[in-house]
Amino acid sequence: MAETSQSITRLVSKIASMHDRDKYEEQHWEGSFEDYLDLVAKNPKVTRTSFQRLYDMILSHGKTEYVDSKKKLVRYHFFQDELDGGKDGVYGLDVPLMKLVNVLRSAAHGYGTEKRVILLHGPVGSSKSTIVRLLKKGLERYSKTPEGALYTFTWRFDRKRLDGTTVEEVMPCPMHEEPLRLVPESLRASVFAEISKDSHIPVEGDLCPACRFVYRDLMETYRGDWAKVMDHVNVRRLILSEKDRVGIGTFQPKDEKNQDSTELTGDINYRKIAEYGSDSDPRAFNFDGEFNIANRGIVEFIEVLKLDVAFLYDLLGASQEHKIKPKKFPQTDIDEVIIGHTNEAEYKKLLNNEFMEALRDRTVKIDIPYITKLSEEVRIYEKDYNSDKIRGKHIAPHTVEMAAMWAVLTRLEEPTKPNLTRMQKLKLYNGKTLPGFTEDNIKELRKTAEREGMEGISPRYVQDKISNALVSEKGEGCINPFLVLNELEAGLKTHSLISNEEQRKEYRELLAAVKQEYEDVVKNQVQRAISADEEAIEKLCANYIDNVKAYTQKEKVKNRYTGEYEEPDERLMRSIEEKIEIGDSRKDDFRREIMNYIGALAVDGRTFNFRTNERLHKALELKMFEDQKDSIKLKHLVSSVVDKDTQEKIDVVKKRLIETYGYCDICATDVLNFVASIFARGDTKE
Repeated sequence: MAETSQSITRLVSKIASMHDRDKYEEQHWEGSFEDYLDLVAKNPKVTRTSFQRLYDMILSHGKTEYVDSKKKLVRYHFFQDELDGGKDGVYGLDVPLMKLVNVLRSAAHGYGTEKRVILLHGPVGSSKSTIVRLLKKGLERYSKTPEGALYTFTWRFDRKRLDGTTVEEVMPCPMHEEPLRLVPESLRASVFAEISKDSHIPVEGDLCPACRFVYRDLMETYRGDWAKVMDHVNVRRLILSEKDRVGIGTFQPKDEKNQDSTELTGDINYRKIAEYGSDSDPRAFNFDGEFNIANRGIVEFIEVLKLDVAFLYDLLGASQEHKIKPKKFPQTDIDEVIIGHTNEAEYKKLLNNEFMEALRDRTVKIDIPYITKLSEEVRIYEKDYNSDKIRGKHIAPHTVEMAAMWAVLTRLEEPTKPNLTRMQKLKLYNGKTLPGFTEDNIKELRKTAEREGMEGISPRYVQDKISNALVSEKGEGCINPFLVLNELEAGLKTHSLISNEEQRKEYRELLAAVKQEYEDVVKNQVQRAISADEEAIEKLCANYIDNVKAYTQKEKVKNRYTGEYEEPDERLMRSIEEKIEIGDSRKDDFRREIMNYIGALAVDGRTFNFRTNERLHKALELKMFEDQKDSIKLKHLVSSVVDKDTQEKIDVVKKRLIETYGYCDICATDVLNFVASIFARGDTKE
């Protein structure tokens, strides 16, 4: 027992030693009003508005500028949630997030959007609530840093009770207000100019009713001696916290019978009426509504358009005038970011409701669509379905990718351009190249499809079906794309958001397109595993490009072995081009297209990589495969008798699939058998 007790004591000491007391002291700083003025003089940023603080918080994480389809975009690192290991990371929504940050930047500069409700609008499961959760979490974390420091104050004074006794009372400002609001409004301009000549101090508004009551009472006591009133003020560091309801509020609509607008603006504390003698005494009022407690920070309205009309009136004043009206008290100033989110159905109701014009007029709507870029959609699922999180079951290569591909296809609008399929459109959006399509064409495709991403399959549905496949007994230790695609198809029968059979039919056709795409992917992958030599493909590509360049510029090409200049190798070029069915009459166009593509990349300061040109990549791989195909016959796989030499070659290919592409023994065998069956039925040439 004594030994256990000593062990516990050591553990307690260890925990205590790990606790950063210096940081704790810094985050719980306290001082006089004079001390605070000194702080403001050294760092005027401590007086920032809620919008300024939120905007600075986002920028503090850094940003990356890049070009996509000739459009300059910015990726704000904050939304990757790197500090939390990407737990709430938002992918593929750089354009909507840029619009959101631009609204915050405008509000931070006082250009008008600070008087608006920010409304995130989009289909279910499009990351609206995740974005708001990130903002709340980031603001809370930022308030703990030296750069994000903000301050409030507490009153200390003697108070006489009804029985005549005197007690010392400590009353924190219930709305966590900026201490500089204690400076009389008529004196602020001159006082602030003296505190900081180079920086604007954005402090506006009056004290909350509770602080105003105490301030007025003390001013009467000291016959207008403001300095003595300030002796009762203790300024302290303010740490925002959603759990502690400090500076971060969340409001979720309930049924109409249980809704009460006092949840937003506070309510009378009937227990304290007996102590203070009146229900109009602010000390007998709980300033603990969501608007009250969110002052200096951010308030989230979940499904904001489901709010009762009485709530919406409070919302209008809070956004436009930055004021709220607590029961039996005057309008009270607030400083907070008001952000809500809603889905498509509720927003359509708002548009059709003529009584809601005032709300529409005070709203900045930002569309948060589904992701339409395949690589970004894949990241969502890889975050949850990876080898670190999924134990005991292997996920075959392309399983998540094919599920993501189908989800993205359901969100894309049917192309209006002739001879362009939805699958090709998906590939263009994902950075692949197709003949006849430039970056300008891709930009135009996005521009003409205004509602793209606002409809389709939610990531949640896909996640549910991948989970079903993982717990299914069919997987035998490994799940593959067909298992997941079958789950996705089976679930369409009971999907609650699919309203008609025509849409189900469309989604099934898209699943068939994905299955065909998977066939092509694994055929190419097996072919690559057979040819295997990436370096040889790169050399073949370089040789091809040298010959094409010489051909299009009517020059000769230098023989790498003899050093002699020779005519371009037409036989080599045609052996590659024929693999992707480039006819003799079209070879000149194809070769010029390749050279134009390389030239366009050079203008942008980028180098050519054959992997980004899907058709050329495929042609090079097929050429390499053809050169080596005689070393192994895949049709032998479906035969019950395989000779030792063939089996050894098959084992080498399987090993390459496992080591290079991430297959396990089960799915490597499955994919070889599947590709062999395709060859066996004559769907493709070996």
